Amino acid sequence: MNILVLGSGGREHALAWAIKQNPKCDRLIVAPGNAGIAALAECADIDIFSGSEVVSFCEENAIDFVVVGPEAPLAVGIADDLRAAGILTFGPSAAAARLEASKAFTKEICDACNAPTAGYARFTEAAPAKAYIEANGAPIVIKADGLAAGKGVIVAMTLEEALSGIDDMFGGEFGDAGAEVVIEEFMEGEEASFFILSDGVNILPVGTAQDHKRVGDGDTGPNTGGMGAYSPAPVLTDAIAQAALDEIVLPTVREMARRGTPFQGVLYAGLMIKDGKARLVEYNVRFGDPECQALMMRMGAQALDVLLACARGELDKAQVNWADDHALSVVMAANGYPGAYAKGSEIKGLAALPEDSMNMVFHAGTKAAEGRILSNGGRVLNITARGATIEEARARAYAMVDQIDWPEGFCRRDIGWRAL
Repeated sequence: MNILVLGSGGREHALAWAIKQNPKCDRLIVAPGNAGIAALAECADIDIFSGSEVVSFCEENAIDFVVVGPEAPLAVGIADDLRAAGILTFGPSAAAARLEASKAFTKEICDACNAPTAGYARFTEAAPAKAYIEANGAPIVIKADGLAAGKGVIVAMTLEEALSGIDDMFGGEFGDAGAEVVIEEFMEGEEASFFILSDGVNILPVGTAQDHKRVGDGDTGPNTGGMGAYSPAPVLTDAIAQAALDEIVLPTVREMARRGTPFQGVLYAGLMIKDGKARLVEYNVRFGDPECQALMMRMGAQALDVLLACARGELDKAQVNWADDHALSVVMAANGYPGAYAKGSEIKGLAALPEDSMNMVFHAGTKAAEGRILSNGGRVLNITARGATIEEARARAYAMVDQIDWPEGFCRRDIGWRAL
């Protein structure tokens, strides 16, 4: 098969790495890709937000299957354009992608299917939002309704922080994403990620993970897109996972189908777990980043088989065979991230690192120039390893981190601390 993966980050590098191992994959192209992806696949410089451009590229290159990595192209309907052209595609329609593109829409779905989630209210103006906060007190959670690249959430521990968050949201800090705001009760517990494939009717759980959102060790500092992750997540026991499927995921999939907008793709349920019960924090409609890197290390070549089964509506015939293993991914980011950071510094030492089924450096924000690898983003590398235990995976990942020569970058040194 000729396969096209859309995206340029660590998630797409991990997806491409797993897909490439499957003998069904003959030709692999990633658009636009990055320096790490270019070492295992062809990279194509096309506009992944343009349906006509992507469809033309697929037709010119006899592409059999497209995997859409990031959420933003899904939200504008890239999967709809591909399916309309008769191209087999993994990823939800724009209508179904609203489960991530609109926090308010997700709450509406939860209400309709009685899925347990945080109490909430919606606002389009600052004054009533502030009055609601003052009436309810802190801690409280404020979310930009739209897509904000994983950054449109403020967990306000004080009233002052919450009120200032409202000013930021309606003041345009998150652009159009903050034109509507959802304010939620603060849920206590431990957060974990549950990944489920849905073909619109059938579902298939494809792993659990836990990521580390805050920039500093011990979960301190501002929120980021994720500083590291590990899989599986011990807090998501089999019993809790089954209850989440029965009470949250399946009712959501059925409600989406009932509305005529069936969900086909990966549903990433962020769950808050307390006292053995899970409540939905939010849905994403793509694999998490950096959770995908840990998942793909464990899943390997069979990833392509389940993605194809999902796209073909045949998930009832699919399964994932898990080894009794663990994977952990450490994010190396540019100094200053998630604030202002510089691009273009050279990263040395990568060529000497192992690349196999147990050790892999997935590139997130890199570019190649004159034989050198340069930083080209905030989150730059995902150093990922597998092991029989989480301790082994962690030791292997940090051993690789320590061989990378990049003074302009940093990482957290405590990834996996909750499990350990």
